[in-house]
Amino acid sequence: MPARAAQDDYDSPWKEAVEHAFPEFMEFYFPDASRQIDWARGHRFLDKELQQIVRDAALGRRHVDKLASVTTHTGEEDWLCVHIEVQGSMDPGFARRMFVYNYRIFDTYDRPVASLAVLADPDPEWRPDRFGYERLGCRHSLQFPVAKLVDHAADETALLGNPNPFALITAAHLFTRRTRRSPAARLDAKRRLVRLLYERDWTRQRILDFFSVLDWMMRLPKELEQRLWQDIEKIEGERKVKYVTSVERLAIERGLQKGMEQGLEIGIEKGIEKGIEKGIEKGIEQGRAQGTASVLLRLLNRRFGPLSPDITRRLSQSTPEQLEIWAERVLDARAIDEVFAEN
Repeated sequence: MPARAAQDDYDSPWKEAVEHAFPEFMEFYFPDASRQIDWARGHRFLDKELQQIVRDAALGRRHVDKLASVTTHTGEEDWLCVHIEVQGSMDPGFARRMFVYNYRIFDTYDRPVASLAVLADPDPEWRPDRFGYERLGCRHSLQFPVAKLVDHAADETALLGNPNPFALITAAHLFTRRTRRSPAARLDAKRRLVRLLYERDWTRQRILDFFSVLDWMMRLPKELEQRLWQDIEKIEGERKVKYVTSVERLAIERGLQKGMEQGLEIGIEKGIEKGIEKGIEKGIEQGRAQGTASVLLRLLNRRFGPLSPDITRRLSQSTPEQLEIWAERVLDARAIDEVFAEN
């Protein structure tokens, strides 16, 4: 059985994509709802509030959930809540979860709530769109719109020609599932999507944002990832643009931040296990170093290829401060020796 390219991660890239371009998300998947929203008045994400609302609900693993406040054209309400779920696999409890979140959000804000679902699973027949019950003459129900990604698989040409960034994200999702057992096919698909991304008449920042989403979603083995970067350099040479350095810096900044957050979580867990303040401080420091070292190891591999055992050992034994110094040098180093230079 062929090896998978990597452990696919759908959650984080989807969340980032929705945050980058929420109006385009609504326009692509829920055009009728999008036309009713006054986008000129802006929107605001309420994700921290959503986590507070649902944190005590034992409803199973969520794939992606977003909550935003928007204003409609009708003027009937100043604003309403839009609750978004992107569900990556079949779940018999999904419709009930939508129902529970809907009434909890309504109870919290006392505002109308529109719950919308994007179904990213591969089964074309699974389309849950309602939940409710009736007892003793009392009827309570929720019916919600759904968008099914697999519906777009039949018309790949239209998908790739659509200027909406979520057409590209949908294609990336479908290609990622299709190439789970073929890293070479995934490389071809990812190269194709990156080229399309560069052909879009978008701002530099939007290209960087959606490159990050594609790169995160369509993971490749290390050797194929290096081939992709070589192809990107050729594409940039053809189009006379320079985004590779910017993309690498973006990856480093986000990777370091993620590593620090993961390290902090590891440290807190270790500190709690020891149960004393000194243990917590030591655990945080260890976790911080582990998270930073993990990210730096990945970045060095990407920039300079396989690392020697000596370098790997230095990374595992260094302090967080030293690791951060080396991480900053990765941005501009032309050779790996420059990263670890004494001065």
